[in-house]
Amino acid sequence: MKDDVVMRLLKEVKSGQVSIDDARKILVDVTISEDSYVAAVDHGVFNDPEPGTIVRASISPSGDSWLIIIVGLWGLLWTLYWAGALSYGLFNNWDQQILSFNCGMTLLTVIILGIVHLKYVLPDVVMVKYRRNKYITKNDPDAWKEYEV
Repeated sequence: MKDDVVMRLLKEVKSGQVSIDDARKILVDVTISEDSYVAAVDHGVFNDPEPGTIVRASISPSGDSWLIIIVGLWGLLWTLYWAGALSYGLFNNWDQQILSFNCGMTLLTVIILGIVHLKYVLPDVVMVKYRRNKYITKNDPDAWKEYEV
């Protein structure tokens, strides 16, 4: 589906290499049956996947980018700076306001690193799981016990 002629044409229209009118002229004589149209629309979008299947995104993030590496090093440097200032301030009896600022900046930098890691480094993989049906035993009247008060 990635190398389909229609997908390539849509990408060329998006990039501006082909005009919309030219793309319409190309697609005028294209005939497609209703079954293949429904199969193409429903392909992996509206169908429930089987339990245990792994669903991957079509665009995978890249953790190998130099920008991501620089942001990671930047975040590590600032986290060490703010955490070091916090620990230094704790030992030297700094004011509580400065200590809370250092703690907040440390946590903020770690949160930013976590967001960048989740967005650009981790792969977009979802493992599909469904709840199992609960096993409910038959109602056995012979196993009932009568309690008298």
